[in-house]
Amino acid sequence: MNAHAVTPPRWTTAAISDAADTSPMELSNLSAHVGDCNGCRGRWFTLRCMADAVHQFIAPRFVTTLVIAAAVIGFTAWVL
Repeated sequence: MNAHAVTPPRWTTAAISDAADTSPMELSNLSAHVGDCNGCRGRWFTLRCMADAVHQFIAPRFVTTLVIAAAVIGFTAWVL
């Protein structure tokens, strides 16, 4: 039997023989991208960041948060 072995493509990610410097075109594109990203920040950006932080804290503890909220509401209703 003659089996033909399929060789996977060889990828190189290191710049062994070439310089690993960035080209002016890459720097220009990066600058434009960073400018676009910074332009997307509106006046509500800080508030959105804080809301995301609160969400990341509460989301894994959702059931616990509901139990604590129900206990506080129940205790308040019982006292009043």
